[in-house]
Amino acid sequence: MSEYRRLRVALLGAGAVGSQVAGLLLRHGDELADRAGAELELAGIAVRSLDAPRDVDLPRELFTTDAESLITGADIVVELIGGIDPARAHTLLALGSGADVVTANKALLATHGPEIFEAADRVGASVYYEAAAAGAIPIIRPLRDSLAGDRVVRIMGIVNGTTNYILDRMDTEGADFADVLADAQRLGYAEADPTADVEGYDAAQKAAILASLAFHTAVPLETVHREGITGVTADMIEEARDAGFVIKLLAVCERLDDEGVESISVRVYPALVPRTHPLASVHGANNAVFVEAEAAGPLMFYGAGAGGVQTASAVLGDIVSAARRHIAGGTGVGESTRANLPIVPIGHVTTRYQITLEVSDAPGVLATVAGLLSEGGVSVATVLQTVAEPNGAEGGTARLIIGTHRAADQSLSATVQSLAASDVVERVVSVLRVEGE
Repeated sequence: MSEYRRLRVALLGAGAVGSQVAGLLLRHGDELADRAGAELELAGIAVRSLDAPRDVDLPRELFTTDAESLITGADIVVELIGGIDPARAHTLLALGSGADVVTANKALLATHGPEIFEAADRVGASVYYEAAAAGAIPIIRPLRDSLAGDRVVRIMGIVNGTTNYILDRMDTEGADFADVLADAQRLGYAEADPTADVEGYDAAQKAAILASLAFHTAVPLETVHREGITGVTADMIEEARDAGFVIKLLAVCERLDDEGVESISVRVYPALVPRTHPLASVHGANNAVFVEAEAAGPLMFYGAGAGGVQTASAVLGDIVSAARRHIAGGTGVGESTRANLPIVPIGHVTTRYQITLEVSDAPGVLATVAGLLSEGGVSVATVLQTVAEPNGAEGGTARLIIGTHRAADQSLSATVQSLAASDVVERVVSVLRVEGE
């Protein structure tokens, strides 16, 4: 190996991803040095417990519980602790000492991104976070760099592998949510407490990051509309299949134009996706991000959204980029969040819907339902009546599956409330938005 300048890399955390990053740095150090133009010395690994089991056999002398000393002596700090604290404090300490930071911490960036990027700008450092939004899929650099001269119109992403695994098995096998969730936990796709995944929190964090990049606007996490998949049933999956759709948990980031006034919408919810759309064919625990840009057109990024070694690939790419910046010199490249587009609530979004109702099986019911939809400004596109259930001499119940034309979400919500209060509607079974048409 040629003589290179040596850069000290501090690794914070040695979990599933951190241990893989450390192992790859040690095994492929010479090759990475050739790519980076600098020798990458793993200066140490900060952990909470020196004796905890690791996924990779690593030299014990690398481990330390003194994270602060390790950070202040490093050129590049790789934060793989996760969560907010102490990750936030460690990241700010690293930037304050002039180090570049590589992180896969979506929660940290979605919650404290502006503070962290401002801290980097003050000292001319850079923050790299390719692994924070979709695991091994390269999506951050394309949005931040390759599409910086274009106008991104819309992003639709399957950005949570756990929920995609669950919904995919429900679709392909007809399985129930609870059964598939139990399998996902047994296989390690889902945590013992799966709330962050199945309730959409993880996807919302990633949506905030992607939207901030795509629309050059800081997107606070609390502005992201979030719904999970716990209400998705096997019947809903079957009805979607019969109508030519598949249900996916989508992160949707969209540029809106209302009479020349631009705004953005960022939302996460289970949606109906046409089976002809590329996202419909994303199976298992994989992720995919579908980007629509004015000049570039539609672009698809697909691959593993999680996994220790897969995510480590993205982290190592960021480490090489950080090393190249150190060798080239100069200040880091700041985040472009100066557009300051307003972020509108979900009620302003316009899309199509599929409403499933359980109604009285009696004359005039359909006319009543259609009248309520019309009063709410929701136009009916299709109606399918299924599964009449007899209930004595006076009839029983029937299921109406109503497809609408495009309507504002606030109009649809008010109309659904009117339907739920109607004497002819036994219950509102489900309301799903249609995306990707």
